[in-house]
Amino acid sequence: MLLRARPMRQSLLHFSFPATNSIALKPCIISTTTRKIRNAQTLIICCSDSITSTASSVPDTSPPSPIISVTNAPPVLKKRIRYRKQYPGESTGITEEMRFVAMRLRNINGKKYPEDTKFSGTSDNSDVEERKEEENINLDDKSGEGCTWQPIMEGFLKYMVDSELVFSTVERIVDESSDVSYAYFRKTGLERAEAYSKDLEWLNQQGFMIPDPSSPGLSYAKYLEELSEKSAPLFLCHFYNIYFSHIAGGQVISRKVSEKILEGQELEFYRWEGDVQQLLKGVREKLNMLGEHWSRDEKNRCLREATKSFRFLGQIVRLIIL
Repeated sequence: MLLRARPMRQSLLHFSFPATNSIALKPCIISTTTRKIRNAQTLIICCSDSITSTASSVPDTSPPSPIISVTNAPPVLKKRIRYRKQYPGESTGITEEMRFVAMRLRNINGKKYPEDTKFSGTSDNSDVEERKEEENINLDDKSGEGCTWQPIMEGFLKYMVDSELVFSTVERIVDESSDVSYAYFRKTGLERAEAYSKDLEWLNQQGFMIPDPSSPGLSYAKYLEELSEKSAPLFLCHFYNIYFSHIAGGQVISRKVSEKILEGQELEFYRWEGDVQQLLKGVREKLNMLGEHWSRDEKNRCLREATKSFRFLGQIVRLIIL
């Protein structure tokens, strides 16, 4: 007996929607198999275009949503801008910042600055104590508070020779360097190398033996040579402090020494042609002008170099009592 395969029944269903929806659908073919699919489940073979894409073109006829107005909303607070706290003297210029460093190094009478004051670039405690010891030297102290000492000619000659070496090194670097920053500080009127040379020549004529440069002067001159090739801002920091220290304190000590051991002979190295304060002011303004183009990091390093400058110069001044 031959058995015929029972054909699969297919039914073609047509769906229609109200005309108001304006949705055109293609007929879907729905195939059902009672043998293969149990529980009379329906298998959809294919369908028409996406209803969602067509429905999106239908205009929205629903009523608009009500607008809710908020009248009691809190005000919007703007974020506060926090500015960096300035260093002492920063608004004036780099030379004023270095002056504050010098003020701290000269703090020998127990006076304290506010704790929040920034003295960036100052040295460690050993450098500060060394500076205090140098500032305690007082030629005319009769109260017993300071360190009274008697200068000797041998030490004074060493001081003169080392000072002449430092000034000649600084002035030669400025005159011969191709760095445009150094050109602003040529022929300022503060130059001292020639004056020291004249004084040493005069002392030699008086029968004093002129010694060779000692370790403090040689070390500082070598350091200035190396620094001038690495960084113009750092070298110019030393340049300014060398003249500033000489005008502010070095000449005073030297003049008092001259009164004690040279019978008041006036030397050339503390004479200037013109007003020395005006000459120093011109150098100060030029350095502040250049400092406006330096980064904060460069300025901080300059302040550290200011401490080194005072330390080197202090070692040379102390030669007077050796």
